[in-house]
Parts: sequence; structure tokens; C-alpha cells
Amino acid sequence: MIKFDKPQNLNGSELIDELKAVGIIINAETSPFIDGNGNFWLDISKADKAKAEPIVAAHNGTTTVLEILAQRQAILDRLGLSQEEANILLGGN
Repeated sequence: MIKFDKPQNLNGSELIDELKAVGIIINAETSPFIDGNGNFWLDISKADKAKAEPIVAAHNGTTTVLEILAQRQAILDRLGLSQEEANILLGGN
């Protein structure tokens, strides 16, 4: 794992694709990783660090509606709530 500055707009799957496009092998199961201190890590070879640095620095990821919905559903699943229950709790429809 190698520490980098976290991009302002991070989209992990896009960043992985950008790194793979230039031949960097990355472990997508463990990367990207943000630790409890907010440090940003990628599981790549030390030999690829210099090649990865400008890609990470230039990365400007997007967040799609599907990603937001998947994140929301994951939170509801962890809480054991249905969408309807969450709407009631939040005062929505």
C-alpha cells in the first residue's frame, strides 16, 4: 500500500480504470482505501508509484446517481431499514 494525496473528487472505480489504462496493476479489492486518519492509500507496486502520482493528482472523479443509490441502500441495509421506514423516520413520503 502506498500513500497519496486524496483527490478532491474521488471516484474509486474511475481512478482504478485510469491507473489500469497506463499499465498499473492495482488490487481493486483493497484500493482505494482511506484509513481512520483520512490518509489515502492505493495497493500498487512501489515501482509504479512515480507513474501513479500524476494520474492520482489529475483525477477528477464523478459520482453517478447509481453510486449514490447504492451507497444509500448499503446504509439502509446496515441499519436494517427499508426505504419506506427511512422515509417515515426522515419525515418524507
